[in-house]
Amino acid sequence: MDEQKPIVGTTAVIGLGLIGGSMALALKDKKLTSHVIGSDLSRENEQKALELGLVDEVLPLKEAVQKADLVVLAVPVNACVQLLPIVLDEVDQQIVIDTGSTKTNLVNAVANHPKRSRYLPTHPMWGTEFSGPEAAVHGAFSGKAVVFCNREEADADVLATVTKIYETIGMNIIYMQAEAHDEHVAYISHISHITSFALANTVLEKEKKEEAIFALASAGFESTVRLAKSPSTMWVPILLQNRENVLDVLDEHIAQLARFRDSLEQKDQVRLGELMQNANKIGRVLKK
Repeated sequence: MDEQKPIVGTTAVIGLGLIGGSMALALKDKKLTSHVIGSDLSRENEQKALELGLVDEVLPLKEAVQKADLVVLAVPVNACVQLLPIVLDEVDQQIVIDTGSTKTNLVNAVANHPKRSRYLPTHPMWGTEFSGPEAAVHGAFSGKAVVFCNREEADADVLATVTKIYETIGMNIIYMQAEAHDEHVAYISHISHITSFALANTVLEKEKKEEAIFALASAGFESTVRLAKSPSTMWVPILLQNRENVLDVLDEHIAQLARFRDSLEQKDQVRLGELMQNANKIGRVLKK
């Protein structure tokens, strides 16, 4: 039997960290591409990606884009806003996707670009608190959701090819407009990171004995603050780009914390129980 032909010949992965590296592995593992070119501002990341077998070669940005059939932008969202128009300037019939956590600014940045239709904004909803090429893992995206934004603005062949790629690596596709995507991820993802950062800072401020934190912290605490280990270089741009939506959800979160504080201050056992019971509903929602 003939070996399955790759969906795309050559893929350029721009940004060789957790997401870019894991995407390169997924494309290789599923034989979706025959050759992976890597490009990163960090020469160290490029060398490590080569050593780990994430990519087959490394090239400067423009050369990588020109040689590719598929271009995956996996850089911080602030850099991606600057990079995307530059990449599209080099595009003929290449397909371009990004993996960023915010989309409105990206879509606006190339709204009038002549090659806009070769670009499909995507957001694979997966990540860890780790960074760098060493953090890349096999099978990272299987069973997770991926959001396609403004799909009607992409060429039919772009949508069809990217759909097949994400379905083959095991992702469930959700369609949204960029503005709706940014609003929802503020509620589901971005507030979780802020809460984790804030909790870690609270504990570090109040508990001065690091050995006590280490000795007493249970699995529950560790899982709650896990996201606080996420790199600021990635999350500062995300929160600033999605500032209005994040501020909205942060105001509500602060109000919820105040309700807990008031209930404790007033020794209101009934109200405290009601707040917890209402929160328990999230279990039912997540089981759907």
